[in-house]
Amino acid sequence: MARSLKVCLGLGTALGVVLLYGSNSFAEAAPKPAADSTSVGEVVVTARGRAEQLLTVPISDTALSAKQLTDAHVREVSDFINLTPNITIVQAQNAGFSAITIRGITQVRNSESPVAVVVDGVQEVNSYQFTQQLFDLQSIEVLRGPQGALYGRDAEGGAILITTKQPTNALEGHVDLGGGSGGEFNAQGVVSGPLVKDQLYGRLGVSYVDRQGYFDNIYLHRKQDPFKDVAVQGLLKWVPTDKFSADLRGSYSVTDGGALNYHFQGAGLLPNGLINPADPVNFSIPGNANLVNDKFNSRDIGVDHRTIAEVSLKLTYDLGFATLSSITAWNHVEEFYSGDGYPYGNTTTLQLIPGTDLFDVDASATQYLDVDAKSEEVRLTSPNDQRFRWMVGGYYLYTDRYISTTTGFNKGLGILEVKRTPAGSGTINPTLSFLGDENHNTAYAGFVNFDYDLTRQLQLSAAFRYDEDQRTQYVSPYNTTGAPGAVNKATFGQGQPKFTVTYKALPTLSFYGSWGIGFRSGEFNQNGAAAAAAAAGTAGVADKVPQETAKTGEIGFKGSWFSNRLNVSGDIYQTDVSNQQYFVFIGAIAAQVLVPINQVQLRGGELEASAVLAPGLQVFGGLGVTDSTIKKYTVNPADVGKRAPYVPDMTFNAGVQYRTPITDSLVFVTRTDYRLLGKQYWDTENSTPRNPVNLVALSVGLEDAKGRWSASVKADNLFNARYNAEYVAGGYVEPANPAVVRGTIRVNF
Repeated sequence: MARSLKVCLGLGTALGVVLLYGSNSFAEAAPKPAADSTSVGEVVVTARGRAEQLLTVPISDTALSAKQLTDAHVREVSDFINLTPNITIVQAQNAGFSAITIRGITQVRNSESPVAVVVDGVQEVNSYQFTQQLFDLQSIEVLRGPQGALYGRDAEGGAILITTKQPTNALEGHVDLGGGSGGEFNAQGVVSGPLVKDQLYGRLGVSYVDRQGYFDNIYLHRKQDPFKDVAVQGLLKWVPTDKFSADLRGSYSVTDGGALNYHFQGAGLLPNGLINPADPVNFSIPGNANLVNDKFNSRDIGVDHRTIAEVSLKLTYDLGFATLSSITAWNHVEEFYSGDGYPYGNTTTLQLIPGTDLFDVDASATQYLDVDAKSEEVRLTSPNDQRFRWMVGGYYLYTDRYISTTTGFNKGLGILEVKRTPAGSGTINPTLSFLGDENHNTAYAGFVNFDYDLTRQLQLSAAFRYDEDQRTQYVSPYNTTGAPGAVNKATFGQGQPKFTVTYKALPTLSFYGSWGIGFRSGEFNQNGAAAAAAAAGTAGVADKVPQETAKTGEIGFKGSWFSNRLNVSGDIYQTDVSNQQYFVFIGAIAAQVLVPINQVQLRGGELEASAVLAPGLQVFGGLGVTDSTIKKYTVNPADVGKRAPYVPDMTFNAGVQYRTPITDSLVFVTRTDYRLLGKQYWDTENSTPRNPVNLVALSVGLEDAKGRWSASVKADNLFNARYNAEYVAGGYVEPANPAVVRGTIRVNF
């Protein structure tokens, strides 16, 4: 790891020096491109809340245009994350769960995301919204480093900005039809155009995916992981004058699928895949993050149902001296999932349910989440074409969230849908443990940003935002632990400054340095967790989880050469995290609870490049390294000096794409992408690392030269690399997807 870090930093420094002194001669020698196919092109981004050239934005920013997203066949969040260095995602357990790690700042179970996710200017307030199907995209930006000065709490690791396509006076649209592995059928349709020319425009899109599944349940002789998703999104845009515009957006999606597709490595299995009644469970067997089992023998197929609805209204008015904008949003997320619980198998032998003195042949598990959120942001932004630029605004968010988690006796008669009330002992699936709470959270924020061009080459920037998060937890009277009916209150808050210096050494080369603070709000563990953990001899657990803060210093460069045929950027950073959120398993209460890793140090860097080698031939890639070290950990001081959990030591992505005419009316396109996920530990003890994972994707296609249609086939995980998507301490694993092939036909009109 140390060697990789030194190589990355050394290459970045050397390349920056070489390009600085050689840039003029390179630019003079380079011929001017004759067409778009010979140039990477200038990229406009909105990372700092205003339109700017990517080359001059002092942020580590991976920007993907609509064309790039289409060429890469991006349809899920993991698709664009695989094109981005130093960010990874774990998708397991249920449709809504995802765990992002960005520059070593992690998301674990029960914690909030370390990145702000903003879709068309509206910030998602719940991480269960993130894993939606992606379509009709205009651009995606992945910002690394603290972005809390603009985007607020939970943006300590970065921000992801997703922008969908806008309607215009042109009547246009497309229809996609496709299918692939796992018995999948998918379709998309978009129509866009004017309702009143030059004033009122509309755009409507629909997406549908239906898949039988990739994995076999050898006990039930069915697919273990079915998936179905239907999504609708629409936009009305009203522009009555040159100074005023209004965007009304709405989206609705329903996802149905499998859940809890885990194996417990301590469960003894017979040759037929069933649990050995003579030796059903062995807790002394050490877990192995590289032991993969893609066959399931649970006697219940998990069930997952998620509904997401969102409505937002954006108003923009040009006051002359500034632009006034208002974004009002409401969103709703509801998800219930259930499935076979520990030990995720089938047996006729009575065995102990963890954390209890009760026996059953098997356990069931359920969780229910119901979230409603209302938000309002008002922002005043100065024009771009002035030496001193500024922005000031305020933000309000109210969230009403209910969550319940249960275990139950699995009699083999089915699993009941338990939401706000436990199932009684006389039912087919009696509830064993019930944890539920209602949370009313109110957040306020105010922010201000300044940019000043001290000279033509030197820019100074300062930003500050203060967020306050007031949380009230109402514990369900049905709770089987803690203090049923209790009311807990807490307030979390943090100022988030950021200071940046940008030096434009040449028209095509800039350097920057920045320092900033980000924070992730604290929250509540299940009621009574602290007392139970203390009784079990585990220190450091509290009912209230403290807020997390991250202080980051960064220096970097961005350059473009050969008339935009070569773009290169690089950076190095150090982040000191206080109270990084992590979970531990407390056997006395059979629960995973959040605890703070008191101090974690993260050091690393990124290097990205893209180039056009010949007309239609593009290469691109990115390297990210992170050296993580636990500096203080009250729960287990013996873990000090070890690697932080969920943090790969390296990511590397590289690709090549070739587009060429083969006749006057046909264009051939092929693309290959490679992704390396480096060595990764999953717990603070560093008990078992997952070995590096190598993934290859390949696509080939034909396009009509006039853009009227296209047809393509893409294979993800081409060589069928077998690895675990997640390892949970104690030996709980979920396998990652195998090789997946999809074909798509698109007709544009």
